[in-house]
Amino acid sequence: LETFPAAEHGMAMAVFGMGVVMAPITGPVVGGWITDHWSWREIFYINLPVGILAVALAVMVIKDPGYLRRGPVRVDRWGLLLLCVGLGCLQVVLDTGEREDWFESSHIVGMSIAAILGLLLFVIVELRAEHPVVNLRVFGDRSFSAGNLIMFLGFFSLFGTLVLLPLYLQKLMGYTALWAGLVLGPGGLASFMVMPLVGTLMRRGAPPRIFLGAGLCICAVAIRLMSDFNLQAGFWELSWPRVLLGLGMGMFFVPLTTATFAHIPKPQMGNATGIFNLLRNLGGSFGVAFATTTLTQRAQVHQNFLVEHVTPFDPQFQARYAELANWLQLHRPELANPTGTLGVIYQQLLGQANMLAFNDAFWVLSWVAGGLVPFVLVFKGLRGKAEKGPVAHGA
Repeated sequence: LETFPAAEHGMAMAVFGMGVVMAPITGPVVGGWITDHWSWREIFYINLPVGILAVALAVMVIKDPGYLRRGPVRVDRWGLLLLCVGLGCLQVVLDTGEREDWFESSHIVGMSIAAILGLLLFVIVELRAEHPVVNLRVFGDRSFSAGNLIMFLGFFSLFGTLVLLPLYLQKLMGYTALWAGLVLGPGGLASFMVMPLVGTLMRRGAPPRIFLGAGLCICAVAIRLMSDFNLQAGFWELSWPRVLLGLGMGMFFVPLTTATFAHIPKPQMGNATGIFNLLRNLGGSFGVAFATTTLTQRAQVHQNFLVEHVTPFDPQFQARYAELANWLQLHRPELANPTGTLGVIYQQLLGQANMLAFNDAFWVLSWVAGGLVPFVLVFKGLRGKAEKGPVAHGA
């Protein structure tokens, strides 16, 4: 965004986004193949050559802009300390909260209090500091504020969905890691194909808000389709909503980034992009925590409800029990007894309860994505872009 003129921002972000979505295209497939044939631990070694290449390219290619001030760097030590404490404690809460039953754990309560206090004090210090480590005054621009809200909740929904889908495929459908990757991969390919088209149309004057609104609607519809999954779904029924989600993400990422930074002055671009990326990552972390917690709790609710019907007095249970007992007598005689038959029925009940829990989580996430559509109207127009923003002074 600093390198290209405003008229080229859409295409620049499209090309940048095409590189970003290469990960969801190749990652699930390659990771699944490595997991199936070697070990899941080997996946992390991929980061070594890629990281070395990225560092080398950054050193050789990326240059600081000419307006970047040189000289002694003043570090806002208190702001940096409070930011580390607040975000560090918050990440611990999000990562371990579900495992420790959230606020039933004194450790989670303590870390939550530390996170809240740390972040509140961080905001107070940064608003008063002469050289803040993060200049929060950029939130005075309404397009930037709206863009960060949409990015946070958008990635809350998207990351929650992308965490649930492979779990559904492997845990309930019995897919291997490779086949789960093959379901996920085409969605990244859809994003890869639509991003340059969106960038081209924006370069020709198409309003970003149209694509952003359409992308959010498509994402909401795709996640809503996932809430109708069942245990008899085939490969196409499972992969089609993921392709649709990838299409929506391609229409979501490019215009959102362009519109969010449209009125941010170049000297504040580094500060603004740092905030934007931070909230994107936090949104993903909150989404993952929400998805896993919802899955666990709703599975218990549905299990308790379904168990009420597993009784000799239920006509449907009696019919199913007789059918299953006859089938086991022919195909699995070692289970053709009351205990074995009830055990098979209980396993089916657990599968149905988990399926309904996944559906509930997808349903809520679809409403989160759809609820962001009205915020698209908050963005200011891109024409007549100002070179000066609302920021009084920068970091």
